Parts: sequence; C-alpha cells; structure tokens
Amino acid sequence: MRGQSPVDTSPAARTAAWRDTRLPPAERVEALVPLMSLEEKVAQLVGVWVGADGSGEGVAPHQAEMVDGSPSWSTLIRHGLGQLTRPFGTAPVDPVLGARSLAASQEQIVAASRFGIPAQVHEECLTGFAAWRATVYPAPLSWGASFDPELVEAMAGRIGRSMRAAGVHQGLAPVLDVTRDYRWGRTEETIGEDPYLVGTTGAAYVRGLERAGVIATLKHFAGYSASRGGRNLAPVSMGPRELADVVLPPFEMALRLGGARSVMNSYAEIDGLPVAADEGLLTGLLRDEWGFTGTVVADYFAVRFLQTLHGVASGAAQAAQLALRAGIDVELPTVDTFGAPLVAAVRAGEVDEALVDRALRRVLIQKVELGLLDEDWRALPDDVESLRLDDAASRDLALRLARESVVLLRNDGVLPLPAGRRVALVGPVADDPLALLGCYSFPNHVGVRHPERGLGLDIPSLRDELARLVPDVVHEPGCAITGEDTSGIAAAVAAAGDADVCVLALGDRAGMFGRGTSGEGCDVADLRLPGVQADLARAVLATGTPVVLVLMAGRPYALGPEFDAAAAVVQAFFLGQRGGQALAEVLTGAVNPSGRLPVSVPRDAGGLPATYLSPPLARRSQVSSVDPTPAHPFGHGLSYTTFDWSDAGVLGPAGELRAGSAEPADWPVDGEVTVRVTVRNTGSRAGTEVVQLYLHDPVAQTTRPVVRLVGYARVPLEPGAAAYVTFDVPADIASFTGRAGRRVVEPGEVDLRFGRSSGETAASVPLRLTGAERPVGHRRELLTSAWVEPVVAAVA
Repeated sequence: MRGQSPVDTSPAARTAAWRDTRLPPAERVEALVPLMSLEEKVAQLVGVWVGADGSGEGVAPHQAEMVDGSPSWSTLIRHGLGQLTRPFGTAPVDPVLGARSLAASQEQIVAASRFGIPAQVHEECLTGFAAWRATVYPAPLSWGASFDPELVEAMAGRIGRSMRAAGVHQGLAPVLDVTRDYRWGRTEETIGEDPYLVGTTGAAYVRGLERAGVIATLKHFAGYSASRGGRNLAPVSMGPRELADVVLPPFEMALRLGGARSVMNSYAEIDGLPVAADEGLLTGLLRDEWGFTGTVVADYFAVRFLQTLHGVASGAAQAAQLALRAGIDVELPTVDTFGAPLVAAVRAGEVDEALVDRALRRVLIQKVELGLLDEDWRALPDDVESLRLDDAASRDLALRLARESVVLLRNDGVLPLPAGRRVALVGPVADDPLALLGCYSFPNHVGVRHPERGLGLDIPSLRDELARLVPDVVHEPGCAITGEDTSGIAAAVAAAGDADVCVLALGDRAGMFGRGTSGEGCDVADLRLPGVQADLARAVLATGTPVVLVLMAGRPYALGPEFDAAAAVVQAFFLGQRGGQALAEVLTGAVNPSGRLPVSVPRDAGGLPATYLSPPLARRSQVSSVDPTPAHPFGHGLSYTTFDWSDAGVLGPAGELRAGSAEPADWPVDGEVTVRVTVRNTGSRAGTEVVQLYLHDPVAQTTRPVVRLVGYARVPLEPGAAAYVTFDVPADIASFTGRAGRRVVEPGEVDLRFGRSSGETAASVPLRLTGAERPVGHRRELLTSAWVEPVVAAVA
C-alpha cells in the first residue's frame, strides 16, 4: 500500500521479535523458525533422560542405559534441547540440591546453544510429584472412589505448585484410560470403568495442575486399557463405537473442561494400526476435529517401537517419519529416531522438513507460554532453599482424599470395631508401608532400587495406625504377598482364634514389569488374590471369629462364595502415605466411610473382561452358563448411617416438582431436563451419601448399556437432616454413536434413574426425548450440573 513503510525482515529484526514479550506467541515463533538450522530445529523435538546430581551442580544423562551409542552431554546440548526427562524421578536426591542441579544444567543448555533456549522439564506426577521426599497421594482408583472432583483438583494444584517450585514445567498425568479389563496391571492408574466418572475427575485434575502453571499431559491417547487379555502393550480389538462412546469422551472432557496442553500417545495398536503412526487419530480427530493446539509427546520409546515391536517401520528414519506425519511432536524419553536418523532423512529428501517445522512451532509456542524464550528467564526458582515437597498441608489433603476413598462393601454390624475388644490383625499387607502406594509413587517406582536411602517419608502402616486407636492388637502376617510359603498361616489362625475380631488385610504390592502384583507390566491371568493369600483367608474364616476383610489393592479381586463368611469387607485402592490412618479411622468409626466403587468387584475370577457398562447380552442370560454378575457393582458403597431417598421427579420451569408420574415428561433433543430427589439421613450419626444418576435407554438404533452414569453428587448430612439433590441434564448427555457412525441424540423414551449404585435404583424418572434426531459433535454439552440444597423445615 502506498505510503506504508516496508516490513523489516532482517535477521536482527526477527531476533528482536522472537524475544519480544509484547507479541503473541505465534508471531514470536514465526520470527524464530527461519533463523534455525535443521539440527537446531530437530534438537527442540527430543528429550534427554537425566538424573539430578546430589551435589547440586548439574545432571547426569541416563540415556546410555536405554540407547546404544549415546553421545556426550556437551554433544547432546550443542544445538539446544527440547526436554529434560525426569531429573527428580530417576534417583533419590535432596529436593533443594535437585533444584540447584536442574538450574545448573539449564544454564549449561542456554550457554551451549546459539539461541539460548532452556529445556522444558517433565516429571511423572500421577500420585504426587515423583521425587524423593514428596508427598504420595492416593492412586487414581481412589480418586474415582471418592466421587469428589473438587478434592482431586485441590490435590493436583498442590502437586503442580511443588513441581513449579522445583523448576518442572510438565507433568505426565492424568491417566484417562477407562478400565476395560481388571487383569491389566495398570488398572491401578485408571480412575475407573465409567467414562463420565473418569472424564469429570480427570478434568478436575487437569484444572488443578494447569492452574498451578504446569502442563498436564493426557495419557494414553487412546485405547491402551482395552488390550487383549488384559496384557500390557497387547493389540486392541475395538470397534469404532466403543472407541467413540467409551474411550474418547474422558479426553474430550479433559481438553475442553480442564484445558490440558499436552497429550501422550498410547502404545496400543487398534485394529492393526499403531497409534503412534495413526494420522487419523492424532491429527484428524485430535487436531482437525477437536481443535487441539498443544503438543503431542511420544510415550517412552513409542517411536522406536514402530520398528522393534509393531514392525511397521524398517528403521529409525522411517519410524520418525511415520510418527511426525501422524502428529507426534516430541520424542521421549531421550533422543533416538528424532536425532541423527531424522536429520539424515530430511537431508536425503525422505522426510519433508515441513513436518519438522510443524512440530517445532507447537513446541516453541508452548515454550513461549512457559516464559522460556523471555530474556528475563531465570534458571533457579525463587526461594529454592525453602523448597519442601512434603508439608503438613499436603499430608492433610492426602489424608482427606484417602478417607473419602475407603469403600465399605459389606457389614453385618461388626464395624465400627467396638471398644475393648481383642483384635487380631492378620495379613501380609497390614504392616507394609509400600502396600499403600501405587506403582508410580517414588518409593515404589524408584526408591526400591535405592534401599540405602530409605523411604524419605513417614508412611505409617495399617498396623501402626490401628495400634494407636485399638490398644489390644496382635499382629501376624500369615504369609507373604507373593510366593507359596504357607508356614505362617498356623500362627495367624491361632491369633484369629484367640481374638474377638480379626482384621484380615490382603492385597497387592505395586511394582513395574513383574516386580509387583499390580502396576505397569504386572498383568494377571485371573482375579484370584496373589500368592497363598486365599489359603490364608479360608483358614482364618474357618476359625469362626468374626472377620473384617480389608483389601488393599490396585485392582478389584474376585470375592466369590469362599468370602461370604466375612462379617465385613472394606475395599481400598492404594490410599497413599496417610492411607494407614484413613483405614484405621474407618475401621474404628472415627471416620464414616463414604467411598463408592469406581470399578465393579467380580464374583468369579474368570469370565473376563466384564464391566458394568454393558448391553443386555453382556449380562446374565439363559443362553450362557457363565454368570458375569459382580459381587458388588460399580458405584456400590455403604455407610455407618442410613439414608432415605424420596420425592424423585422432574422440576418444571417454575420449580414445581412432578413426582411419581408414570407418564413420561418431555425432554427436547436440543434442550435439558431438571430432575430432583430428596435425601434424608435417617441414622444416628453424620454421614455422606453419594447420589448417582444413570441413563437407561431401552430402545435405540444400536445396542446401549443397560445403564450408564450421567451425573453424581456427594451429599453430607447430619443426623435427621435432608437435602434436595438436583441435576440439570443436557440432552447431549444422552447422545451416542448411531448406525451411520456419527454421534446423535435420538428421540424416544428413556429413564433417568437415581441410583445408590449401578445395580440399585432408588427411583426412576420416565422421560421422552422429543424432536427429530439431532447430530452432535465435539462441541456438545459434556457435563451434567449438580447441586445440593438443604431442606429447611417449615416453621409451625
């Protein structure tokens, strides 16, 4: 245009632009990319696995243990570096010295490269910051059992703040895989078997982490938990409807409702196509349809696995090309196929440099958002000397979540434990602190390889805490968690026989790749308790002493007829470092249990996989001799008080309640319906009820689950108090993938069921979805609003 000054595109101007904090991130990145050589570009797309040095002077690369022919540290960083992998989560290091070592390494990276861009630092954080002396929170199955997203969000916020204080930018959590087969070792890392529970809880975790300034990474996109036989990394046989209606919704919720900025690919292959090479999933769906603009990072070694495990690439260069084209931006944990093989392939014309530039822009935009391209960036966090990763407030939050996560499955009146009774505490997990922790907790994940350093935390066992509350406790382990040694059972039987009540604590020890009974690579062939624990249980139950069975595990184990003699059953899923206290308080009545099952507890150790989210033919039928009915269904949990549910119905526009009508109320396919139930505490002590709302769609164009969760609310009530529990349900919540392969809201009659669990309906509200079939997409309503209001007694 005449009179307009020409734009200055000189290198100096571009340099000034990419450092200019007044410009939008995308403009800064566009100014930087043309200045970079191919080697500098590729360096931003890789990580290097390191461990912080205990001296506080730097990091030590660990990638030589993983990749042959690893170059030196100075060679690795001479062109810059995209990510530092797990400087705190590789070996025990004092947090302050670890932060100083990380800062020193960042200064080396800045000084070594032409543009002086620091690395983005990532760590595991599923059950807390995976660092020595950091608080260990309950595992994700416990988050699901709490049915309390707000508390999970608060936990994630504390985790995120501790990570940022140490100089970490990205957390590899949450896991949003929906449980499909309890035999899978990583069941403990999942939130549960229902996509709505997983999505709402996972989105809450994301909000907490992101608001603390840490990038949340959604794992494992997608289909990882549906592997054949419950085996880690096994192929996935899944149709498009199961993928769309069960597996994908939690990721949609965490992106839209949580604001996650990173996604990690699944190791899985779905119908023969590895996800790491699936352009339709990682780009077509995630980016083009869903609008995701963040980074996709490779699960560890997933790019190389395209060659070594999947056999879809002939070598490193082709693996890199397939992953880049599919949409993976960063290779983790350490430089491999995205290093020299990728550079050579681009130079040879085998890989389009535009694919490198596409990934680079995403990586650099994220670094701009983190402040890593700002001239005033500083390597050492403020107040590093006061860095404490396990403080009283964090331990209190871990305890609160653990208390809410304990599930009382059965109780004939033996609980709470009466005062003055002789108690025998039997079982291999009763006095084992590590039996309270998940596989990605630092003590189980890393600390077990460094026993000389100790746990780094105070982790009281169930025995420690129960002895504090019950003076007369005798303990006998009876057996080990694994192994065939039964020599200790006789002593355990004697202790139980001499007691008024026996608390029998059975379960798991989390570990990795066969080093535990639960955790990554610790899959099982069936759902029998590990080792000879079932033998111990049968022997103790035969004494005639009332037995309280306490399961401390990473998956639900089958509770068949041999356990029917137990007077009470309590389920806990790796409750974290304060889990021993939470369990002891529930057993003694200091805390009223309010947890609900995030997974069903099967009655039979075989006949798998089976979750509650099943159509009619997956339930008990006359045409099969296998009965998949669980011992306890999803959502089940008891209390030490009682609750009455009444007056369930539809609320009209003026707030009038339509209750007890057999005629369906209208629910427009493009509108919402408001339903309400009154809950009253009819017992003698305070307690919390969990009201669950399920959708039942009896006739649809494709088979539908008999019921599926569409809303829930925790309802704390004092004795005699009552509350209105109200749900606003958008019609979009009733959508599903129809015959044509697109998501629709279909007109017709449905029920909204108020349930104490997926298997126990307290009240049902008949409804009729009205209007024409309505297609919906990614921008549909994802959330049912719920609120609780006290019922105020009328003044006479």
